[in-house]
Amino acid sequence: MFIRRPGRFLPLLLSLAAAAPVWGQKQAATAEAPAKPQAAGGDDEWVRSLTDKDGSVTALQTAIGRYEGTPPGAAGPVRVDLVGAIHVGDRAYYRDLNKRFEGYDAVLFELVAPEGTVVPKGGRVGSDNPLGAMQNGMKGLLDLEHQLEIVDYTRPNFVHADMSPEQLFSTMEARDEGFLKLYFRMMGQGIAEQTKTASKGESAEFDLMKAMFSKDRPRRMKMALAGQLTQLDGLLTSFGGEKGTTLIHERNRTALDVLDREVAAGKKSFAVFYGAGHLTDMDKHLRERFGLRQTGKQWVTAWDLAE
Repeated sequence: MFIRRPGRFLPLLLSLAAAAPVWGQKQAATAEAPAKPQAAGGDDEWVRSLTDKDGSVTALQTAIGRYEGTPPGAAGPVRVDLVGAIHVGDRAYYRDLNKRFEGYDAVLFELVAPEGTVVPKGGRVGSDNPLGAMQNGMKGLLDLEHQLEIVDYTRPNFVHADMSPEQLFSTMEARDEGFLKLYFRMMGQGIAEQTKTASKGESAEFDLMKAMFSKDRPRRMKMALAGQLTQLDGLLTSFGGEKGTTLIHERNRTALDVLDREVAAGKKSFAVFYGAGHLTDMDKHLRERFGLRQTGKQWVTAWDLAE
């Protein structure tokens, strides 16, 4: 079976599932899956695509994994849900998440922004940086919504659990991780993996080019990208070796430090709302650092691609 790897479209995929939502520098119901779908991906994955009997992609889904147990030093058992995010998605997807988030003591969210930054309800995402501009461009190209514009970050149970821009850049500098250097290393790894699994047939790039000239361009482009997104989390988790990277592993440590603090404060139920590309590494640390075990996983539809 030919497994498509990110290759040259890696920056687009990063902006969808792994890179943090970025707030502008000037401001310090889920669709049902089709009957008897075929799902790509295994139990350890956080993004999957559904296909019909003809092999056409009908949905892109993200997982919510539940973990339970009593962390070291906690007064009692806690429940933590890892909620995989796609940063641009269907409006129904984000509305469903809004309803789910009401039921937690704390929702820990990613956002590279100064501590205390307030994301106004229904606010517009700025394009003062390349990543924000890319996410906005993907939103328009794919006919989707941006999570910062639909998710209600003003709820009192929302807790910022990410680095500030200063922390991010200083950590990257200390680790000799320039954005351009990381991008080319990731792209090289993606191309190497694609070469290993190459087979006859049309490439992912060709699929995407065909979609761009289709009469049904937004849906066809999403269908072309969905298959590649299912491969992204494994590539990101393995990238960087034992030391990992700031963009994934160091930011995860920051988020889990916040979780540790909130557990110590006596809260019992948590959602960790982070890009799906972060969750394989987070799963490992919830098990090893917090002593939790996964007790369930459910899937929600981020992109409904059925005709």
